[in-house]
Amino acid sequence: MKIYNYTVFFEPLEEGGYNVVVPAIPEICTFGETLEEARTMAEDAIRCYLESAIQLGEEIPRDISIDREPVKERLAITLKAA
Repeated sequence: MKIYNYTVFFEPLEEGGYNVVVPAIPEICTFGETLEEARTMAEDAIRCYLESAIQLGEEIPRDISIDREPVKERLAITLKAA
C-alpha cells in the first residue's frame, strides 16, 4: 500500500457547507454539508481519481505547495447621494 498526501482547502460557503479544493488535482470538485463530511468527500474523490489514473496508466500528480495570503486593498470611493 502506498500513501499519498495532498493539500486540501475547505472553503466555507455563504449558504452553508464547504467547497473542497485540491490544488494538485483541479479536476476534483466536491462539497460537504459539514467540515467532517467535506473531509470524507475529499478523501473519496482523491481515492477515486488516483485509482482511475493508476488503472489508465496515467501519471500520479504530486502535491503542490500553495502560499495563500489575504490581499487587502484600500480604496477611496465617492458615491453619489440618492
